[in-house]
Amino acid sequence: MKDFSFVTNSHPAYIESLYQDYRKDPTSVDPDWAKFFVGFDYAVSNTNGTTATAGDVKAGGTKVLPVSNEQLVKELGVFRLIQAYRKKAHLIAKTNPIRERKNRHANLDISFFGFSDADLNTEFYAGEVIGLGKTTLAKIVEYLRKIYAGPVGLEFTYINDRKKMEWLQNEMETTMQQPLSLDQKKRILQKLNQGVMFEKFLHKKYIGQKRFSLEGGETTIPCLDNIINTAVDHGVQEVVIGMAHRGRLNVLANTLGKTYEQIFSEFEGNSTPDTTMGSGDVKYHLGFRSTLKTANDKDVNVQLTPNPSHLEVVDPVVLGFSRSKADVIYDSDYDKILPILIHGDAAVAGQGVVYEIAQMSKLRGYYTGGTIHFVINNQIGFTTDFDDARSSDYSTSVAAIIQAPVFHVNGDDVEAAVKVCDIATRYRQEFNEDIYIDLLCYRRHGHNEGDDPKFTQPHLYSLIEKHEDPREIYSKVLVAHGEVDAKLAQEMEESFWKDLQDRLDEVKEHPLPYVYQKPEIWWQSLRKSTPEDFIKSPETAISPEQLDSIFKAIMTIPGGFKPLRKVEKLLTDKKELYDGQGLLDWSSGELLAYASLLSEGSDVRISGQDVKRGTFSHRHAIIRNEETNEEYSRLSNVPGKGGKLRIYNSLLSEFAVLGFEYGYSIANPNALTIWEAQFGDFSNGAQTVIDQFVTSAETKWQKQSGLVMLLPHGYEGQGPEHSSARLERFLQMCAEYNIFVTNCTTAANFFHALRRQLALPFRKPMINFSPKANLRHVRSQSPIKDFTHGGFQEVLDDPFIEDPARVKKVLLCSGKMYFDLSEKQMKEDRKDVAIIRMEQLYPLPVTQLEAINQKYKGATWFWVQEEPLNMGAASFLQMNLKQFNYGVISRNPSAATATGYAKIHAQEQAEIIETAFSI
Repeated sequence: MKDFSFVTNSHPAYIESLYQDYRKDPTSVDPDWAKFFVGFDYAVSNTNGTTATAGDVKAGGTKVLPVSNEQLVKELGVFRLIQAYRKKAHLIAKTNPIRERKNRHANLDISFFGFSDADLNTEFYAGEVIGLGKTTLAKIVEYLRKIYAGPVGLEFTYINDRKKMEWLQNEMETTMQQPLSLDQKKRILQKLNQGVMFEKFLHKKYIGQKRFSLEGGETTIPCLDNIINTAVDHGVQEVVIGMAHRGRLNVLANTLGKTYEQIFSEFEGNSTPDTTMGSGDVKYHLGFRSTLKTANDKDVNVQLTPNPSHLEVVDPVVLGFSRSKADVIYDSDYDKILPILIHGDAAVAGQGVVYEIAQMSKLRGYYTGGTIHFVINNQIGFTTDFDDARSSDYSTSVAAIIQAPVFHVNGDDVEAAVKVCDIATRYRQEFNEDIYIDLLCYRRHGHNEGDDPKFTQPHLYSLIEKHEDPREIYSKVLVAHGEVDAKLAQEMEESFWKDLQDRLDEVKEHPLPYVYQKPEIWWQSLRKSTPEDFIKSPETAISPEQLDSIFKAIMTIPGGFKPLRKVEKLLTDKKELYDGQGLLDWSSGELLAYASLLSEGSDVRISGQDVKRGTFSHRHAIIRNEETNEEYSRLSNVPGKGGKLRIYNSLLSEFAVLGFEYGYSIANPNALTIWEAQFGDFSNGAQTVIDQFVTSAETKWQKQSGLVMLLPHGYEGQGPEHSSARLERFLQMCAEYNIFVTNCTTAANFFHALRRQLALPFRKPMINFSPKANLRHVRSQSPIKDFTHGGFQEVLDDPFIEDPARVKKVLLCSGKMYFDLSEKQMKEDRKDVAIIRMEQLYPLPVTQLEAINQKYKGATWFWVQEEPLNMGAASFLQMNLKQFNYGVISRNPSAATATGYAKIHAQEQAEIIETAFSI
């Protein structure tokens, strides 16, 4: 179909030719032009062309436009006016309930389109475009203002897909104008009552306590109610909500049905035995789940994920959680599960992760079928007015980058807000893409209830003080229309107040029954860890027969598939190593771990930048046909129970991608979920996720995770950005057996470490400091027997030492440092120096280290590390490993992780090694 929207200012002769195209084939022109021309068809049939311009009849009797050039220009002016309203009327819509809107220069006055007041009573055929037929300019303007500049403003004209635009246009011009039923209005009032009175009750009962109230934005409660009900009526079986703390308690109570007894107990500062594993968290960060009955008596699972005060950090976690649930429960049918992200206006505009999740929303590896973004727009962030909080017109302007429509709606017009939610939910189900709802409201109190907002916003808060809440406004609207009398509104208020008091007195309320889902039952089969669990790792070996069949499967390429010659040679070399020497290199051991889990029925998900081949071109899990570019997964024909491999090269993001993978891991304990950083240093960009979720969520929220983070680490002269994954930071966060920190040096031990993640009767994140150069080191290769016997070894003794009694010095190290030290040891035949590898740094393998200490009695011990003294494991070990004395050998303390000069790096490394063997 031709798009002629650019010709609205064109010469009339061009419009004539366009009209002729329309006459021949109406589908050949833009649908809006087609509607425009319908009026002229009508004119032709009634005037017989008498008003046509010169040349109105051509060969064959075909008529041209039956209007003068002047009339045509005027008609086009009206057409441009209609298009302009659709595009820009959101800038003047009456969406702000508190103050006049800022002038955004929409330029929608009729004078901008060549009209004056004298034209208002003139009739125009262009009214056909909006379904009015031939009508006056005044009626056209009145209609446009009602539709596009009322309590709802819609941004959608940047969408390229004509079908989506027409769908939204139709909803605005038809559905939004239809009245709600009396039952719908009563439900809205009921939900508003709940939202408003809950806040008032807490405000009186718990004076001065932080609760981050929803006051001013209580319309959120009927909006969420509508979204959930509409979603379920359109096939959704589960809703996953992520939100920060403002309004969270209200949503927990009035959307998810958390009992008031539980909420009030948390206000009293009590904790329930066996629900707080460690320190717990404040009440407005906690998560919840429930099975709700909708208005149409359908069941829906609703989950609210826990979230720290880092606001938008929960966004990718919700998306990963939803994707995992879709994969494991709904066979990847994303219509069955709906993510809802509730944002604050300052956070959605200011936090970079919002942009990252927008960019991941349509990617294969991170697609969730569309997210509903609901912005509680308080018009203020902490104490900052919106003029100082963003440069864009709207806090939701990020939506345009993915062509997601945005509804801006006045929070005081609850019916308009509920209608918008209905449309937005159906849009998500129809097109499976993101959509934004920007609820313009206000924050009645300060950032918290003890804060005085007038210090920074005296004028705004003088307006807010006098402003009625949405329930009061809506009650008056209903009474004025005679639909619900004042007595009923008063009865609903008194009834709810009594209900609150009854709930506080623990008279009536009982928790909602909850139906556990399949993965939740899997989680229940696991348990909390105990200190005894970390003394020795479990058996994770596979049988020789299983190993052989899996190895052959991952090394076999289908007939007719032509991999790159270089890749083909790599696979040939691996087969020769296996057949000739009985060895597996690092990448074969890694793939063997994944394949063995798949063969046992577990799923494996891997994502990160270039993970299909591996950043350092070692993995080659997915190879390509050099002639067709077709992909082939080397794990696609693994024998066994048929677990699913999901491997995706990620967008260039750390924060959002790691958050997504963490969310994926907490939804399903039987899937091995892995995120690999391109370089370990890049995990810096995801530090918020690491701090707030990966290392602390079990303590705060009882959320276990088996997530694996692979962080390439090791000093190889590649400079300060590509040497260190900041081991010291992870070790600093280690406590209460919260994570595994490993630095494996052999293919077999890495194999066992990966398999251990699903073999344990509990789940812990594992942070593995992966090798780079040593991925291909011959001494990282492992014999077959190391895969078919035993499990992960936390400490590796020195295989070079034959007589422990001769050892005078023990060099304790981890990772790449071992290979550098052992090369000198073997070259100089130093049988008096033992080199011990700590393959696991946390939990500290004290039992194994004590045994080795006894073996090398009388020897002097040193911890040797590549990192500067103020980095690496040195400080952690000195604080936690006090069972015996040892010195530390390292680089000098440094602000940067490593030098950027290759010669200096080599000199420093040589000095460490020389010092280790000489002192």
